[in-house]
Amino acid sequence: MSMATRSDTQSPALHVADSHDLIRVHGARVNNLKDVSVALPKRRLTVFTGVSGSGKSSLVFGTIAAESQRMINETYSAFVQGFMPTLARPEVDVLEGLTTAIIVDQQRMGADPRSTVGTATDANAMLRILFSRLGQPHIGPPSAFAFNVPSVRASGAITVERGARKAVKATFNRLGGMCPRCEGMGSVTDFDLSALYDDSKSLNEGALTIPGYSMDGWYGRIFTGCGFFDPDKPIGKYTGKELHDLLHKEPTKIKVEGINLTYEGLIPRIQKSMLSKDIDALQPHVRAFVERAITFTTCPECVGTRLAAEARSSKIKGINIADACAMQISDLADWIRGLDEPSVAPLLAKLLHALDSFVEIGLGYLSLDRPSGTLSGGEAQRVKMIRQLGSSLTDVTYVFDEPTVGLHPHDIQRMNDLLLRLRDKGNTVLVVEHKPETIAIADHVVDLGPGAGTAGGAVCFEGTVEGLRASGTVTGRHFDDRAALKDTVRTPTGTLEIRGATAHNLRDVDVDIPLGVLVVVTGVAGSGKSSLIHGSVSGRDGVVAVDQTPIRGSRRSNPATYTGLLDPIRKAFAKANGVKPALFSANSEGACPTCNGAGVIYTDLAMMAGVATVCEECEGKRFGAPVLEYHLGGRDISEVLAMSVTEAEEFFGAGEARTPAAAAILDRLADVGLGYLSLGQPLTTLSGGERQRLKLATHMSSNGGVYVLDEPTSGLHLADVEQLLGLLDRLVDSGKSVIVIEHHQAVMAHADWIIDLGPGAGHDGGRIVFEGTPADLVAARSTRTGEHLAAYVGTSD
Repeated sequence: MSMATRSDTQSPALHVADSHDLIRVHGARVNNLKDVSVALPKRRLTVFTGVSGSGKSSLVFGTIAAESQRMINETYSAFVQGFMPTLARPEVDVLEGLTTAIIVDQQRMGADPRSTVGTATDANAMLRILFSRLGQPHIGPPSAFAFNVPSVRASGAITVERGARKAVKATFNRLGGMCPRCEGMGSVTDFDLSALYDDSKSLNEGALTIPGYSMDGWYGRIFTGCGFFDPDKPIGKYTGKELHDLLHKEPTKIKVEGINLTYEGLIPRIQKSMLSKDIDALQPHVRAFVERAITFTTCPECVGTRLAAEARSSKIKGINIADACAMQISDLADWIRGLDEPSVAPLLAKLLHALDSFVEIGLGYLSLDRPSGTLSGGEAQRVKMIRQLGSSLTDVTYVFDEPTVGLHPHDIQRMNDLLLRLRDKGNTVLVVEHKPETIAIADHVVDLGPGAGTAGGAVCFEGTVEGLRASGTVTGRHFDDRAALKDTVRTPTGTLEIRGATAHNLRDVDVDIPLGVLVVVTGVAGSGKSSLIHGSVSGRDGVVAVDQTPIRGSRRSNPATYTGLLDPIRKAFAKANGVKPALFSANSEGACPTCNGAGVIYTDLAMMAGVATVCEECEGKRFGAPVLEYHLGGRDISEVLAMSVTEAEEFFGAGEARTPAAAAILDRLADVGLGYLSLGQPLTTLSGGERQRLKLATHMSSNGGVYVLDEPTSGLHLADVEQLLGLLDRLVDSGKSVIVIEHHQAVMAHADWIIDLGPGAGHDGGRIVFEGTPADLVAARSTRTGEHLAAYVGTSD
């Protein structure tokens, strides 16, 4: 055997490069983590479990993923880093073996009304190129099909500097795809003038009913000093010109009290300040005004397509780009498959891969023109996953935040297959998850706890799924929990009728929803559950809807401010000490003068992460020293805000500090399982499940008779679901009607009545496939939900 072909029969020694097969975390202290140390195997699927608020996200997102992103950012030059978000180093002693982290979280995809599923995934960009190359008649480049690009025309003299200068007359045209009437929004607005002002009053008498438009501030000075109308004359007696100037006048420079200002009519100003944002992103009182005063109607020129007539005139095989974007994605993929054009073959292949990824991930029922702000958290997360499915990258760390949220049990297996595929390509997959079906496929499990908040933040178990089952931790004990079907169900006290519901994919649905009982509306993702309930029930009088929109709040917001708890507390302090309530607000007169009530002082270090140091004056208490001398029941305001909900419940429930209004809010917080939260904890540090329950607690004070809850189990541990079921029972037993949109089998099993939509998603759904008790659904097994629920409760044939 020659030297060239001889092989070495001895196994080679392990190469030093192959020894780095672990991600090591030592001494993590982010948020509530208590010196956590773990070793995570690379190229394996690791699932992080634990009750809501136990520290899972703090370890995975706040520590491992955050440090990976920070270190990648540091590879860029200081100039480039100046344009990037600055990330602080997490509080951790040692982090070794990190690889590039790709984060796929549940953050909504932005509230920009111009953003659609197509623009967010680049599918629209590829479609625009396709139509610019193949569309007949040919109208121009891809920008001619873009609803965010307006048409521009200009003409005039330009100077050409070539040898001797000479002026040349030139015209410039750029064809954009934006509909000029609605400016690419798809809808036009109509104002109900009676909701803007009371025409029997003058401006000085407070005629304006628009939030923020007070005559006491700058608007009052502008209206008084502009001279376009008389602020003391009732608006109903204005001449046509005066009314036009009040409502529609274009921006005009004026001088008021020696200051140069711009006057603009009310309607264009409202359009810029309120209507340019997504309605869901507005503050509640502004949103209420917009819904009351403004009607959104489909644009008559583009018929809601957002596109100009030219863009809609260019077609491929009789289909224009608006038709293509309105198709269900699974149908669009079939249409693209039928285009045999060698000149654009690479583009067709790439576009088809993107569309097939939608179908594969269970989102084939969406359309590309669906506004991205209307996607649920689970749908948004899966749309973000689409970019990763065809990636050739390996040895990457993928970080997922509850990828099964919003998925029917039928779809969870498909999601599990995708996670395993990413792992099998040689990637490290880290998943924060509560569903036992996904925990079961893990190679490695890290269970955090034992409790939530300050009672959590420690590793209770690390090992295999079998080891978790036998571990005796909260997750281990509840891992095989199965809710049983009820022996008896409640009798309805009435019905809520829905007739001819046609929103989105609903097919003229008629249904009677029983009242006075626990009703669960279920069906695969995209079957029409939310369209039916939010479209036909949520807007009615006496209905309190708790949807999935995220809680918005800065680091100055906390559970006390969000729930309105701080108001009765401030009043109680003010009454006990004979001073005004504003002193007991860290955002008002009571703020520490050094840190302005933030508790910390931020030092900006340009492209490096800013440094936050605890304020030396107030020692992080956020209040000025004189304020802390006032006491209620022997405690100052900072000590009260440091209390947990449970402690505060006792404190305000009896004795010298007894405050019934505060105690009532605290009782509701304890009811939803948030007894461990401290009153002053910033909202930005709460987990997803905690935010959902905080929102539920605030709505429980409403006087409505019907509660609509949209997936209240999202972000909840198996042990917390039990507590949620108890809360739902208490609501129903107190005389309320509860309608829950839900996929969790424990909630289905606990229901008095189930309404199942389907049989599929998109145009394959939109029908009622079952109405009845859970026992009847299990017995019939006529739907996908029935089959999965029967398997869940362990019913044999």
